[in-house]
Amino acid sequence: MNDKANSASARTINISRHFSATPEQVFDAWLDPDAVGSWLFASPNGVMKRVELDPRVGGHFVISEQRGNALAEHFGEFLQIDRPHRLVFGYNMAREDELTVVTVEFVATKDGCQLTLSHDIDPKWAQMIDLARAGWTTILEALAAVV
Repeated sequence: MNDKANSASARTINISRHFSATPEQVFDAWLDPDAVGSWLFASPNGVMKRVELDPRVGGHFVISEQRGNALAEHFGEFLQIDRPHRLVFGYNMAREDELTVVTVEFVATKDGCQLTLSHDIDPKWAQMIDLARAGWTTILEALAAVV
């Protein structure tokens, strides 16, 4: 796996990963509520409580997982859906916070696909960039186990 920071902006996380599945299979895993509940924002000891997806441009999602005494909630809106090439969504962990933009691109390779994820971090969260990068890396590892 290749993990690199974007030199143009210290606020953007870029992560690339190869998958041994087709771009369509990897893309579809992002929009399938049953699949998403097993890997997106899922932690090893958490219990998935709510997965709601409206996979259309302008549609929203809510993913909630119980982590001990805390309920980790993730809110978002689908901004662009271009199957199987590109998925763009706004995302945050508090409904009232402004959404940050996540872009996921899928490129076919001879033995699967290359996924590149870019997450534009709000400047007020710049101190969390390493934690966010580690989180997305873990999420993509979980996605690989699903597809």
